[in-house]
Amino acid sequence: QVQLVESGGGLVQAGGSLRLSCAASGSFSDYNAMAWYRMAPGKQRELIAAISNSGSTMYEDYMNRRFTISRDNARNTVYLQIHSLKPEDTGVYYCHADRLGRDYWGLGTLVTVSS
Repeated sequence: QVQLVESGGGLVQAGGSLRLSCAASGSFSDYNAMAWYRMAPGKQRELIAAISNSGSTMYEDYMNRRFTISRDNARNTVYLQIHSLKPEDTGVYYCHADRLGRDYWGLGTLVTVSS
């Protein structure tokens, strides 16, 4: 059974940093692109960044200034580093994976940024 488990969320003050993790089950080489999404309160889920199994990255337009996606194949884990957090970064952060042509989602990790 494929599982994506996010962690690293929590309450943080504006200006702080967080590193979110997404641990994937099974053989990591079966995972093609992996991505992080965010769902802010009252808004639709939006893509933040994606990374291929070769390490190529892409970011949504304005995201790459404070967000960094990375992948550790030895640990079957994808990370999202967020710097200079703002209250508008508050939301549930989800990990997504394309594994052998199928889509998988984690349950999300909540990030709350206080002003």
